[in-house]
Amino acid sequence: MTSGELKRAKRDVRRRVLARRDATDPSARDLAAASITARVLRLPEVAAATTVLAFSSFGSELPMLPVIEALLGHGVVVGLPVIVEGDIVARAWRPGDPTTQTSFGALEPAGGAPIDPSAIDVILTPAVAVDRTGRRVGYGGGFYDRFFPRTRADALRVAVVLGEQLVDEELPAGAFDLRVDAIVTPDEVIRCPQAAAGGLPAT
Repeated sequence: MTSGELKRAKRDVRRRVLARRDATDPSARDLAAASITARVLRLPEVAAATTVLAFSSFGSELPMLPVIEALLGHGVVVGLPVIVEGDIVARAWRPGDPTTQTSFGALEPAGGAPIDPSAIDVILTPAVAVDRTGRRVGYGGGFYDRFFPRTRADALRVAVVLGEQLVDEELPAGAFDLRVDAIVTPDEVIRCPQAAAGGLPAT
């Protein structure tokens, strides 16, 4: 697949899956957030984590505040991404801390202590679409594909998505598109192949 074909294929996925996600009822997304929060907290890597990178949801994304509040309630340091010169910088954040709004609608910490990528145990990762092998299609910026290699090899990458964003077909991916290790939806936890190969049980 050429670079142009890959871009077109990803664009088609985004159009199709975002339309499906946008059609979900907001109250259903709130219920989904409660279910996903419970499943995230039951992950053994999260139970053992001291630092988790979450993300600020926007538009029709899964509401992330319940997950963030639950993690903080368990004494976990929670960071949010800030985009600086095209790359993710993680900064500590708690509800009520000042934020600024990005051009695409997500909130970023206006301050907050920087978090070294090597200190992050779990990366809760946004996606437009994800397949069962851990391939993900994001919004097209490549931020997480550049950020993942800066974290520890044992840091768990978890896509947290609505069920409408999990697709059965293999998603288009290039050489620089990195997979997640696990996927959490309101209905299931999926351990992706490379995670299972490392000895983690499928759930």
